[in-house]
Order: sequence, then C-alpha cells, then structure tokens
Amino acid sequence: MSPLHRLTPLCRTTRNFLNIFASPLSITEYLAGLVATSIATSSIGLVVMLFLATAVFGLSFFTYGLMFVPFLLILFLFGIALGIFGSAVVLRFGPAAEWFIWPVPALVSPFAGVFYPLSTLPKWMQYLAHILPPSYVFEGMRTVVSGGAVPVTTLLWAGVLVVLYIFLACRFFMHVYKHAVRTGLIARYSAESLS
Repeated sequence: MSPLHRLTPLCRTTRNFLNIFASPLSITEYLAGLVATSIATSSIGLVVMLFLATAVFGLSFFTYGLMFVPFLLILFLFGIALGIFGSAVVLRFGPAAEWFIWPVPALVSPFAGVFYPLSTLPKWMQYLAHILPPSYVFEGMRTVVSGGAVPVTTLLWAGVLVVLYIFLACRFFMHVYKHAVRTGLIARYSAESLS
C-alpha cells in the first residue's frame, strides 16, 4: 500500500466496508457520518485558505460579509453530493476505483467557470455548465465582486440543483449498497485488503 493510501480517509473506509456495514449503523447514519466529517475537514481547510489569502495576498473576503455564505453553502453541499457519489463508486468497483474519483473535481471545474465567465465557453460546454450548481455560484460571486447585488434567483436555482444532486447521490449509494450486499462485494473488498 502506498503512503498516499494510508493518508486517505476514503481509502481507509473502502478497505473497511465489511466492518462498517456489519456494525449496527444504518446507511443513513453512515452517510451522515461521512457528511459530518467532510464538513469538519472542509471547514478547517476553508479557514486556513482564508487566512493565507488574507495574509499572503492581501485579499479580504470579509469586506463582502455574509453575502458569500450562501455561495459557500452551495459549494459545500455540491461537494457532499460528489463525496457520496464517489463513495458509492468505490463501494461498487472496489478500492481500485479510487483513481477514477480523484480527478472528478478537476473535470468539473472547467464547466463550473471557476477561473473565467461561462460566456467564454463554447456553447456545448455552456449547456453542461447550466446543470452544475457551482457554475451559478461562481457567476454569482463575480456579480457581487464587480459591485452588483446578490443574484437571488441564481442562488435559488443552484440550491434546487444541489438538493437534487444530493438526493440522487444518496439514492445511487443506496442502490450500490444493496447490490454489494446481495452479491457479496463487501466481503470480497475486505478480503482483498487482507492480502
């Protein structure tokens, strides 16, 4: 096992699926635990990044006050949806599928318009961008930074999309879990981690 695998919580979880699902935890409790730990680690990362951006680059995000909180909440929720989806993929295909999960945020970022406005994208990419909540977040943040008002309609639409993605990710996880239990995949992954 590489040093990266030892440091990755998702890897440790996938190598321990049998123990987790043999415990009295329900799937809802398991997913709630994943979400809670993700929020905690992401919050720590956010605080560190805000501190570094302020100290090193002189950027002050606090001038925008509470206007950015809904944007950050939507990004958190979308990250949770991606995390649940990623956990389901690893549960379905085993620890070897981790290579597929790690690049997902990098593949999504061009469609989210993280570094440039969506209007600069080709039309086909713009269509895909409109089904991703982060694209609304970054467009809305650009509006606020350029002196405009908080785009409430954009935030509401992003909120609806992110709730839909969380629901779909949870359903996908439940489907994969039931398949893994029915076919014995969980026991196979646990046996692989012993070898």
